[in-house]
Amino acid sequence: MSELVYYDLKRAATMTPSMPIQVARELGRRIVAGTIEEGTLIDDEASLTERYQVSRVVIRDAVKILVGKGLLDVRRGIGTRVKPRSQWVLWDDDVLAWHVNAPPNQDYINQLMDIRLAFEPKASRWAAERATPEALAEIEAAVVGMELEQGSVEKFIIADALFHRAVLRAARNDYLTAMEGVIYSALLISVQLTNQDPRKNSSSVSFHRDVYQAIADKDGELAEKLTKKLLKDAIRRLHEAFANRES
Repeated sequence: MSELVYYDLKRAATMTPSMPIQVARELGRRIVAGTIEEGTLIDDEASLTERYQVSRVVIRDAVKILVGKGLLDVRRGIGTRVKPRSQWVLWDDDVLAWHVNAPPNQDYINQLMDIRLAFEPKASRWAAERATPEALAEIEAAVVGMELEQGSVEKFIIADALFHRAVLRAARNDYLTAMEGVIYSALLISVQLTNQDPRKNSSSVSFHRDVYQAIADKDGELAEKLTKKLLKDAIRRLHEAFANRES
């Protein structure tokens, strides 16, 4: 699953990115993937200029972008060092997207699922209490999309992501809406880990339909309970996938 799906879900601009952004993405992907390890110095400006066949100004601007995302630290006379992961701006859309193509990291996906489990059940409860007719229609449309999708796995996953986004938005809390990138990153990585066609997972579709119905019935307690059940099922399957990889 490509990080481009993440950008599509976030409705990111489709225009060709500038050269500094392209170089920043290339370096950022390598840092997130661990190819360039935390605490190490990246190549000097001259080496990067030669590698990417761009000017020094482009390299400097690319580095500034990554400094803003918390990935790099520039020290005069020392060089440019990769900062500890704890200092990265993990909510940044690019950082979340770059994790999609990085080697699976169990700690990272576990942390994403911790966040989802902490907030999404409450979001479903609030959606049941606050959803407008238009918001309910958006949630139902996403469920129908999951049920009827017979095309690509990618389209199914997009429908799944749109369901969770619609629930967050129905809760009418801007802070929750800002979390949608966490869901996209978690879903796109999960598909690669479980290595299965999610369209065949009928229980998952059923879970989503049940959550929608509870929200539509304005049963906040049930919506919260069912969302927690849905997420715990996803966490169980992820743990099984990691266990299989290790064996």
